[in-house]
Amino acid sequence: MTYTVSAPSNQNISGVITLPASKSISNRALIMHALSYSDMPIHNIAQCDDTDVMVKALSSNDAVFDIGAAGTSMRFLAAFLSKIVGEWTITGSERMKQRPISILVDALRKVGAQIEYIEKEGFPPLRIHGSALLGGEIELNGGVSSQYISALLMIAPAMKEGLTLKLTGNIISRPYIHLTLKMMEEFGIHTSWQDNVIHIQPQEYKPIDFTVESDWSAASYWYQICALSAGKGEIRLTGLHKKSYQGDSEVAHIFEKLGVGTRFEKGETILFHTGKKTEKLNYDFINQPDLAQTFVVTCCCMDIPFRFSGLQSLKIKETDRIAALINECSKLGFVLSEPTEGLLEWDGNISKREKEITVSTYKDHRMAMAFAPASLKFGTINIDDPSVVSKSYPQYWEHLESVGFVMQEK
Repeated sequence: MTYTVSAPSNQNISGVITLPASKSISNRALIMHALSYSDMPIHNIAQCDDTDVMVKALSSNDAVFDIGAAGTSMRFLAAFLSKIVGEWTITGSERMKQRPISILVDALRKVGAQIEYIEKEGFPPLRIHGSALLGGEIELNGGVSSQYISALLMIAPAMKEGLTLKLTGNIISRPYIHLTLKMMEEFGIHTSWQDNVIHIQPQEYKPIDFTVESDWSAASYWYQICALSAGKGEIRLTGLHKKSYQGDSEVAHIFEKLGVGTRFEKGETILFHTGKKTEKLNYDFINQPDLAQTFVVTCCCMDIPFRFSGLQSLKIKETDRIAALINECSKLGFVLSEPTEGLLEWDGNISKREKEITVSTYKDHRMAMAFAPASLKFGTINIDDPSVVSKSYPQYWEHLESVGFVMQEK
């Protein structure tokens, strides 16, 4: 299926949007909730594919778990199941079977986990023989996905010797590690992070009543819509915290350079036009890689050349997001280049645009959500496989319709 997305005829876009809950927070809360053996509720848990498979796995009596395309669930559950007595199998989609997991498996083996590769060495599916973990001191490259690090940290208190984790090299996605540690502290776990060493002693999680914050990553698409609309409307977003643990809350500051201001009032985050924009945007996304697609498409549509670094982790996401952005932006006439790994640039060069633009989404929710607002520049744009938004933001198309966008099946 393909959606033809048409921009609102009146670009004074206004509306109140109830954002989805953060899946990053939801998935961490579910693991900590399980480790605390809590019967207390988690409020406002995310209703999306990634979190649904986590809920199903943690509440299931099965020994085989198919987590589909949910990378977070693969990593968090692999670590969690390694300390739960029993024999477990965890598998996923064909794309998931292509996403490397050897760094996490090697680290888990060093603390006592028994894990086997069922098919290809270094990749899911995994067979896990769960047992008590010894723990101790290990080193891990800080340049790998922060989800590997968070997966280890969350089970550290249950290890006999606790865990001392030394991070080497350039540490990427620091805010996600910080988020994990802050949430662990809310669940009663004392943690220490000094320089590049994180230390967690053996201790017990405490059951707590927990409420999940709305998703700042999802908010980025509304900042994008505000930036690309020509009017003076205001967009009001609910459920966000001004002082958020989410690294993607930085989106508010970055969009100031693209003409969008932010005001916090009575539980709402209000986006408004400032009329100011930079001539070129240089930014290091090392701590906010999930925002890259939003800013690439926004800058192209606003004719703002850019140089974005820190994107190396994009190659092992739902798809190779670097390649996907280069391919799909070319359909819109924007010629992007990747001078070196982790770097994406656009110098303002424009080539011939396709007469009818159909954006391929590569089974990647963020491709669909980042390109749909481009209809504000082009009038209409086709989005292939629009249902991929269910991974993190199932109500996305419905919310676009609420502010005047029109979606038609093609």
